[in-house]
Amino acid sequence: MWQLDYPWLLLLLPLPWFGYRYLPDYREARSAVRVPFFAAMSRAVGQAPSQAGARNNRWQLLLNLLVWLLLLLAAARPVYLEKPIERQQPVRDLMLAIDLSQSMQTTDFTDTNGRKINRLAAVKAVVHGFIDKRKEDRLGLIVFGSGAYPQAPLTLDHASLSLLLDDTGIGMAGPNTAIGDAIGLSLKLLEQAREQEKVLILLTDGNDTSSAITPDHAAAMAAAKGVVIHTIGIGDPHAAGEARVNLTSLQQIAETTGGRFFRAEDRTALDQVYSTLDTLTPHQVKTLSHQPKKDLFWWPLGAAIALLALYHLGALLRPRLSMARQRQEA
Repeated sequence: MWQLDYPWLLLLLPLPWFGYRYLPDYREARSAVRVPFFAAMSRAVGQAPSQAGARNNRWQLLLNLLVWLLLLLAAARPVYLEKPIERQQPVRDLMLAIDLSQSMQTTDFTDTNGRKINRLAAVKAVVHGFIDKRKEDRLGLIVFGSGAYPQAPLTLDHASLSLLLDDTGIGMAGPNTAIGDAIGLSLKLLEQAREQEKVLILLTDGNDTSSAITPDHAAAMAAAKGVVIHTIGIGDPHAAGEARVNLTSLQQIAETTGGRFFRAEDRTALDQVYSTLDTLTPHQVKTLSHQPKKDLFWWPLGAAIALLALYHLGALLRPRLSMARQRQEA
């Protein structure tokens, strides 16, 4: 399929006719010698003088009109529309906030081979699978302990995100738990996102003890900004001190923001939690379409140049061919 980008330029098509109809002939005054017997000389040689200009030359008029049409067509920029190219853009941003406090070294989870592993190792294995499923979403990573720190901004480079997740270690963010600070930092990073759908997945096994902002206040801020928080508690609610997970607080955070609260007691339950989250945050993509254009203006432009070149070449060869014919006749 082809089209003209500037079709209104074709309205100039009758412009040469107005010039031909209403403008006077161009005449150039030159000095010349008057010959009083010019008419007699013309009759003697059997040739009559022709009038200057192109008004009596129909072929030249036709050529001029054709060249004008081709130039206008080239100026109107004909293009060929190729098949549209579609690109998928994520419309949901997911931020992962993972607890790296000292209690995450508790070995109360099992891997696929049945061996005992600590909580962080189990979380990493399940989160890797979750990342692999979210190929069309922008994902970010925050780690928190005594403070909250950005490990990876929102990105579509999931391979780099997985490497950064592998680099996390227990205690690298401090031994305590700062849930409120993790939510606050997530809100700052999600403010840079242009998409409306924003989700934070908060995973912790402890109780907030070192945040500058309370988790309840941080959850209220998230709800005001339209950020949905899903919370996952994997600690022991009957433990003492820092290792005791506050399930009530996590449930309240999720309810305040319109999210869901999950309780994961082992690796299987944790795996099921992320499978459920995958259905709660479905793959919603916005398809953008771009239709490439191939310029075709050089076709009419080249035709106009070729016609002019052929005409002038014929004008140069015509006298020589006429002289050669006359010599043969003589």
